[in-house]
Amino acid sequence: MLYYLLYPLHESIGVFNVFKYITFRTFGATITAIMMCLLLGGRYIRWLKEKQIGQSIRELGPQSHLSKKGTPTMGGGLILGCISISTLLWADLRNHYVWVALFVMLGTGLVGWVDDYRKVVQKNSKGLSAKQKLIAQTLVAVIAATFLYIMRDTPPVLKFPFFKDWSIDLGVFFIPFATLVIVGTSNAVNLTDGLDGLAVGPTITTSLTFAMLAYCAGHFIIAEYLQIPFISGAGELSIFLASTAAACLGFLWYNSYPAEVFMGDVGALALGGALGVSAVITKNELLLVICGGIFVVEAVSVMMQVASFKLTGKRIFKMAPIHHHFELKGWPEPKVIVRFWIISILLALASLSTLKLR
Repeated sequence: MLYYLLYPLHESIGVFNVFKYITFRTFGATITAIMMCLLLGGRYIRWLKEKQIGQSIRELGPQSHLSKKGTPTMGGGLILGCISISTLLWADLRNHYVWVALFVMLGTGLVGWVDDYRKVVQKNSKGLSAKQKLIAQTLVAVIAATFLYIMRDTPPVLKFPFFKDWSIDLGVFFIPFATLVIVGTSNAVNLTDGLDGLAVGPTITTSLTFAMLAYCAGHFIIAEYLQIPFISGAGELSIFLASTAAACLGFLWYNSYPAEVFMGDVGALALGGALGVSAVITKNELLLVICGGIFVVEAVSVMMQVASFKLTGKRIFKMAPIHHHFELKGWPEPKVIVRFWIISILLALASLSTLKLR
């Protein structure tokens, strides 16, 4: 919006020429998102308390979590609002990648909101069933993937990190593959969101990493130099992703241990969806496995636990997802969180290093 309002003025007032540059607008979006989250966070938490929108705690979970009962949840609504407003203010709204990313984020966020609303407001402990959530997420992802396939701006290929010439032409199978990436990432982030700030930290590092990757993919000279696919228009996604990282950082002010508010499914499912669709657009689906390694390990730990118990009657971990395993081993919650953050930072750096290892 600001791009349309202010950039045309550069012909008479030269300083407005800076709005042409994605880098400037990315910094503007970053500042906007984090300041909005910091300034509105306190009021939003008070509103949640007034509406008695508090978290319920599973009795089967770690006993140390029982004290968190009643902590306001659905804080993800604040994150999504800050991301959306910041993106709409600073991005070039003619860019369809921006709209696809917002659609996936808000669509999966809506699924999470309905689930949270049923659990917290309507006091329905089951919320949406796993099948209902999966169908709704898949519908959102299929619409986005089909649109990207029809537009053909995003090549329907699977690129391999570390290898400049390795790729697989997926053809029409791009649609189910992209759907799997989006839905899988959405659920993986949701599984990670079990401790105060645990999911937010890796989301910040992954969003920032993909903001850089999106900028590189959308810049012809840089893409050619790094020998990565050039995706015309993908650079605008860096504004969306920087807003995502900034909004999460602002939310972390209130979500860090001990949390004043939880993001709930409305935030976790949406943030995962946003990361998944960004990986699809920039052709970094496999790199997301490395950069978002924390999310992958959390999801795999649940699958391993379920499979092991069904096949052998034994559990691999003390509790899944794996962050609860370390809690039950005696690690204090803040130690689990910070160590997972450190691993996430290392994985983000490893992901960026692949740009030169091709």
